[in-house]
Amino acid sequence: MIVCAYTSERWGWLLDVLESLRAQTCAPKDVLVVIDHNEELFDLLTETVDDVTIVRNTGPRGLSGARNTGVGLADSDIVAFLDDDAEAAPDWLERILALYDDPEVLAVGGRVEPVWEAGRPRFFGEELDWIVGCSHRGLPRVASEVRNVIGANMSFRLDVVRQAGGFNLALGRRGSVPLGCEETEICIRSKMGSPGSRIVYEPAALVRHHVPAYRGTVRYMLARSWSEGISKAQVAHIVGHKRALGPERRYIRNVLTRAFLTGISDWSRGKPGGLSRAAALVAVVACTSAGYLRGRRMAHVPGRRLNQPALAGVSPWREVK
Repeated sequence: MIVCAYTSERWGWLLDVLESLRAQTCAPKDVLVVIDHNEELFDLLTETVDDVTIVRNTGPRGLSGARNTGVGLADSDIVAFLDDDAEAAPDWLERILALYDDPEVLAVGGRVEPVWEAGRPRFFGEELDWIVGCSHRGLPRVASEVRNVIGANMSFRLDVVRQAGGFNLALGRRGSVPLGCEETEICIRSKMGSPGSRIVYEPAALVRHHVPAYRGTVRYMLARSWSEGISKAQVAHIVGHKRALGPERRYIRNVLTRAFLTGISDWSRGKPGGLSRAAALVAVVACTSAGYLRGRRMAHVPGRRLNQPALAGVSPWREVK
């Protein structure tokens, strides 16, 4: 069990996360808390908590480096990841582990439900909850095979992560910079290396993810959309556009189109919020597309490396020229 933390600003949430792990119906073998280059937080947690293993991120600053540090120290067959602001339901780990009875399952993720600090904004439809790191409308309602899991609530067979070389250091959030898609990329590569295997989304394995007020603003929504486009372009450059963008195309065609028409219909019938939801959908698609185009140009800059080796002793990814 790995929890990565980088800031003292989430101190209360971090303690709540650890308490939710103590309350699991299936206790984790060990809990590793990886502190991402923050000595103050490392010292504070070490002085406060004595029933978890607290370590420093020995890799580059950022979520991918912190996760790889945890993977390098883990010694259980299954390694699960939980964000430092996402509390697990009591049966979360039990439901996750049950799916690994199938030897073809490489990874399992669960539902991430937002807990809005200032309430859900009127313009913020559930179709866009991925922007705040949560499950969005359109995902399966029963356990189903998916392309990738959600970073705030995911698990892998340990040997799968290690054989893949860990999380790509060129991807993922660094502090408050809202880049991502490192979990998407490792899921795609893991499945490419094991034909016939499955990655499963289990919505009954629930965590509740705190969403601070600033993430419910238009400014954050658009910044996160732009960053998502850049991240998706980087993933597409590594694994191919078809693998990287297939679910996104279906999501836009089916989920967002339906949500847009519903918003317009609500507005025409005098229901508040319909027009603002529809406008937000258009703005998000536009910003994500613009970020993707920008990311494609960045990915083709001569000498830029997107496939960086992560775990010591594991063959590095091919060099991108």
